[in-house]
Amino acid sequence: MRITVYRSGSARRAARHGSRPFADERREQFAVGAIDLGPGAGGTADGLGDVIASSAKQVETATAMTTPQLLVIALGGLEILAGLMIALNFGARFFAMLMAIYVAVSTVLFSDFWNQAAPENAAVVVDALKNLSIIGALFMIMGYGRETRPAEAAYGDV
Repeated sequence: MRITVYRSGSARRAARHGSRPFADERREQFAVGAIDLGPGAGGTADGLGDVIASSAKQVETATAMTTPQLLVIALGGLEILAGLMIALNFGARFFAMLMAIYVAVSTVLFSDFWNQAAPENAAVVVDALKNLSIIGALFMIMGYGRETRPAEAAYGDV
């Protein structure tokens, strides 16, 4: 797998033409990083894991935060954004689907009630069932159509 890390578009062009990529020290300080997965990059899952690990290290270095801290910030932002978008009915189906997937994955990962004894797992079971009801409500949001519903009489033909 071939991964070439360039710092700017001009560096990429300079590398293709065989010249020195960074002639000026200031350009290197202000350049933006990019990963080139060109021909010969391969497609194995092991290589993809290496790419993700190197990218995570670059992001950790750039932000001076660990990966768990970055994940907490990203998922918190997703929750806030999805909640606002659902409340404003802008892309509600899409964001309800994202939130349903997120809640389902977090329930499976963090509600380990099936490996606990019966009296101790009551609070975890309640949390898992709460998350299941939230997933059901998100499915209702996803299933509700865009068309306006006609006003119907409350009692029909009575």
